[in-house]
Amino acid sequence: MKKKIISMGFTLILFLSLLVANATVSRASSDIPLVDGSYLTYDNESIGYATKISRGVDLLTGYSKVVRLGAGCIYAGGTTVAAHTVERVKIAVLVERIKGEGYSWEYYANWAKENNDSDRVSANRELKVDGGYYYRVRCTHSANDDVSSSLTDGIFIEEP
Repeated sequence: MKKKIISMGFTLILFLSLLVANATVSRASSDIPLVDGSYLTYDNESIGYATKISRGVDLLTGYSKVVRLGAGCIYAGGTTVAAHTVERVKIAVLVERIKGEGYSWEYYANWAKENNDSDRVSANRELKVDGGYYYRVRCTHSANDDVSSSLTDGIFIEEP
């Protein structure tokens, strides 16, 4: 009987600690502005991973990345990884910017790359950008006919 009471006590403590941890994370996340799927942050970098596709055997994963290199400069791009060597693997990179909450994302730059008879492709660039904006990267990933996408949060870039 004593072991059962101790076991129930530990279970209750574990349950309550999980509730407290979830409440803390939810409250912290709600303080950061969210615009069209991206949080507006002051982080140095953001990585977004490809959403799962419901069917497909060729596309394994993909990611988008944006990094603050300094005032007025970012590194942007992404990678697509196929599950095996495929006829064609592609990535399309789109860089967008926004002034802040209450505005909408606008086009800044884009590029694409394709590799044939490969299992991966990467497309990255260093860009000189205007300060005073948040920048994010959206990528479209494909391996043969399997397609998915990824999206980063926005990172603030200062004036040079």
